[in-house]
Amino acid sequence: MQRLFRSAALLAALAAACLPAFAAEERSHGASAPADAHAITLDNGRRWQTDAALRTGMAEIRGALAKRHREAVGGKMSAAEYAALGATIEKNVASIVANCKLPPEADRNLHVVVAQLVSAADDLRGKSNASPTEGFHKAVGAANLYGRYFDHPGWKPIA
Repeated sequence: MQRLFRSAALLAALAAACLPAFAAEERSHGASAPADAHAITLDNGRRWQTDAALRTGMAEIRGALAKRHREAVGGKMSAAEYAALGATIEKNVASIVANCKLPPEADRNLHVVVAQLVSAADDLRGKSNASPTEGFHKAVGAANLYGRYFDHPGWKPIA
């Protein structure tokens, strides 16, 4: 029950953080906005700027995923190890949501990555119908997506 409460609280915080950006988007595009209006984009061909809180949280997530990559791909992680990885992602996403201060357009794009990480953490922790292995791959995909769209010096994709 406590785990469910933490996930609900994290999602509520994420939703609250997302609402201003999505509301502004809705006002500017109106009812005719395409279904993919919230897809991730570059900043006029450049990666979005980041702040220290975002870089710290994403570096922690990337490090945890890279450390377990070989085991996860080889099917050698236990349910408890997947769950611990999911908890690490949740903790860092919560910190990012609470402390990251980006301009609205960068923030809107970041929420695409954050939503994927939250979903992956749920998969890793057995809170969805997806397998923990699928969650691992989803988390790696989200981390790599972040690296393609956000300027994080020294960032390396996870193979």
